[in-house]
Amino acid sequence: MSVIDHQLIKRFRQEAGDRIAEQRRLDQASGLAPMTGEDERQYARSVIAQILEDHARAEINLGRTPPDAETEEAYAAGVHAALFGVGRLQPLLDDPDVENIDINGCDRVFVGYADGREVAAEPVAESDEELVELIQVLGAYSGLSSRPFDTANPQLDLRLPDGSRLSAVMDVTRRPALSIRRARMGKVFVSDMVGNGTLTPEIGSFLSAAVRARKNVMIAGATNAGKTTLLRALANEIPAEERLITVERALELGLDQFPELHPNVVAFEERLANSEGQGAISMAELVRRSLRMNPSRVIVGEVLGDEIVTMLNAMSQGNDGSLSTIHSNGSAEVFSRIATYALQAQERLPIEATHMLIAGSINFVVFIERRNAYAAGGRLSRTVTSIREVNGMDGRVLSSEVFAEAGDGRIVPHAPLSCVEELAAYGYRSSGSWG
Repeated sequence: MSVIDHQLIKRFRQEAGDRIAEQRRLDQASGLAPMTGEDERQYARSVIAQILEDHARAEINLGRTPPDAETEEAYAAGVHAALFGVGRLQPLLDDPDVENIDINGCDRVFVGYADGREVAAEPVAESDEELVELIQVLGAYSGLSSRPFDTANPQLDLRLPDGSRLSAVMDVTRRPALSIRRARMGKVFVSDMVGNGTLTPEIGSFLSAAVRARKNVMIAGATNAGKTTLLRALANEIPAEERLITVERALELGLDQFPELHPNVVAFEERLANSEGQGAISMAELVRRSLRMNPSRVIVGEVLGDEIVTMLNAMSQGNDGSLSTIHSNGSAEVFSRIATYALQAQERLPIEATHMLIAGSINFVVFIERRNAYAAGGRLSRTVTSIREVNGMDGRVLSSEVFAEAGDGRIVPHAPLSCVEELAAYGYRSSGSWG
């Protein structure tokens, strides 16, 4: 196969995009229904094939050797990825072993693999300007609404079509930078988490019972600890007949993508303001709106700000069974992190009032961490190392660590569990070794 000329791919992509746009215009002028996404992809394939055929004929007329079949196939895939995927990022996203992609300018690309390797990779664009263009295209066509990425809007967070999370910045760094965190497990269950060592069998049984018993669970951990994957697994313990409302900054949970598991799901996504500063819909507003839409449960993908007060109020007023995630370095730290967010909220709740709200709403805090040690199969381990039960309030939140790490590294029952009999009714089988 010949060397791929990425400038040629860029040219083919522009030509194919122009032809597709022209076909859309003709369909509209003729009163025809617009092409579906799949129809457009099929049409694009035929357009790309015609462009490549024209290119080969032109090369022959110029006395040059046209691309061989393998090279032509690579060009076709590259143009299709540039139109509908993520351009030269696509091969990295197609690799099941890639876990993280960090880009510090178009030619400074670092790839993290599931086995812990960090490898420098090929450039993903010819220039930083082309990299910004790629990010702008993704912002325009991913998610529920267009998200600008320019000097006036120098940061962007979104979910890629494959479920991966992208975060990008420009003008606050010397060169445009982005990070992509792969969503390697779309449909995941508690049994999967037990199988890969994230949960012990007893903790898996405990958490499954807690979800079915409609306990409010907050999943805590550092960045890239596996909070969202654990949240997906716990959400799949919710009975299929329940109506779920998910609230996220950028769509990533994807519970609505699996109707066989959750047929009745509404996924809310925060909307940013337009260029005139109008039209923004905040997380706090979406949480309030979700409560008016007859939810069985509200799932907040990630708590990062003032939505915490609205969410805790909802939990304490009968919306049991809620799930959420929060950044934290330990299970005990979660309560002070929530208090900090509440101070920033419009309500400006004092710490004592926030602690009263926590005590009346959250049942369990689950702490998950990414460890440097390797789990079976050579993959980095992510492990639930602490579960804390909220017991009440006495000037501060009272809690007990019902699961903790023992001296030998095992995660074992640690403190008495107040609702052990209730959870037993939902399938939890205690080892009987509570401290």
